[in-house]
Amino acid sequence: MKGETSWISHCFDDMSKEIGGLDSFSELIDEGNKETTAVSVDLILPDDLLERILAFLPIASIFRASSVCRRWHEIVSSKRFLWNFSNVLSQKPWYFMFTSSDEPVGYAYDPILRKWYGIELPCIQTPNWFIASSCGLVCFMDNDSRSELHVCNPVTKHCKKLEDPPGLKFPDYSALSISVNRTSHNYTVSVVKSKQVPGNFFQWDLSIHIYDSETRMWATSLTEVLTGWRGGDESVICDGILYFLIYSTGGGTPENRHGLVTYSLSGRSSPLLKSFIPVPGPLTCGRLMNLKEKLVVVGGMGKQDRPDIIKGIGIWVLEGRNWNEVARMPHKYFQGFGELDDVFASSGTDDLIYIQSYGAPALLVFDMNQKLWKWAQKCPVSKKFPLQLFTGFCFEPRLEFAP
Repeated sequence: MKGETSWISHCFDDMSKEIGGLDSFSELIDEGNKETTAVSVDLILPDDLLERILAFLPIASIFRASSVCRRWHEIVSSKRFLWNFSNVLSQKPWYFMFTSSDEPVGYAYDPILRKWYGIELPCIQTPNWFIASSCGLVCFMDNDSRSELHVCNPVTKHCKKLEDPPGLKFPDYSALSISVNRTSHNYTVSVVKSKQVPGNFFQWDLSIHIYDSETRMWATSLTEVLTGWRGGDESVICDGILYFLIYSTGGGTPENRHGLVTYSLSGRSSPLLKSFIPVPGPLTCGRLMNLKEKLVVVGGMGKQDRPDIIKGIGIWVLEGRNWNEVARMPHKYFQGFGELDDVFASSGTDDLIYIQSYGAPALLVFDMNQKLWKWAQKCPVSKKFPLQLFTGFCFEPRLEFAP
C-alpha cells in the first residue's frame, strides 16, 4: 500500500539459538532495492565499538543496518549486541493502530523516523482483545472468556501462552495490566475481574489475580464485594502498585461517577475503598498509563450542563493522593479529530502520550517533557465507511525482552 513501509520475514539463525527460541526477526525494507555499501570508517572500527554505535540507532535503522554487509549482519545477530542494546535506556514508544474492526491488522508508528510500518501481531485474533504493554512486551487477553492470555514481543514475534487465570469465567468487566522488570526481565500480569452479585445491581464481586513469570504461577490476591461500585476495564501497574478505575452503580453526582483505587502487589492491602482517590473532576472516560513509574490519567472532560458530553481532554499526574494537571488539549487539536466520541483511545510510556479518536485514523502525540502537541504523520489508511472504528495501543520496541 502506498505510504507504507513493510516488514519482511528474515531469519537470524545464530541469534535464535543464542537467546533461546526467537523464531525470527524482521528486516525493514524502506527505500526499494537501492544498493547499500558500508562507509570506509567501518574498516577501522573494532567490533565492540561498532556494536555500541549500532545499539544507539532507532530500532528500524538497526534492521536496515543488518543488511549492509555480512559483518554488520553478524554483529546485529549476536547475543553481545543484545546486551549492548539493553543498556540503551529507552526507544521512543511506537503506536500500533488497528485499521479493521474484525481482523487484528494495522500499522505501527515510529515517532523518531515519523514513519508508519505494516507489521503483523502474533497471538491476537481480533482487535477487541484486551491489551497491555510494558518494556517491549505486550499482553493480549481474549474478550470472550477473559481466560486466554498471551505475552509477546511484537518486534521479534516471540510469544508465550499463559495458563488460564483463576477466578470467575466470563466476568462482566475485566482490566488487564503488565509490568516488566528492566533488570531481571521478569514480568507480572494482573487481571481484575468484576461481576454483578445475582439480583443486586449495587453489589459487585471483585477479584484480583496476579501472574508471576518467575514462578509461572497465578495467585488470587484479593476477593471482595463492593457496594455502590463496580470494576471496569482500566488498570495499570506503577512502581509495584496496581491502580484501577471503579465506576459508581448508585447513580451519584457526575463528580463521583468514577473513582481510583490502589492495591499493593508486595503485601496485604486494606479494603479497596479505603484506598479510594477521587478522579480529577467529572470525566466522560479515563485512560490510565505508566510514565516513568508515575501514574498518568488522560481524561475526557464533561460539559458543565451535560457532564456526559465531552468538551475537552486533559492530562493529570498523581502525586501522592493529589492530581497535578499537566496539560489540556488545545481547541484546534480537539477540533482536528472531527466527531470525537465521549470515549477515545489513549496510551503512553516514557515521555510520550498518544491520543486517537475511535472515529478517525488521526493520531495526536503529546510530549510530557516539552509540553508539546503534535500530529503524527498521516496513517496510510483512510476511513472507508461512516461506522468504521479505529483504536490502538503503544509499546516500546525492544529486541532483548522475551516472554
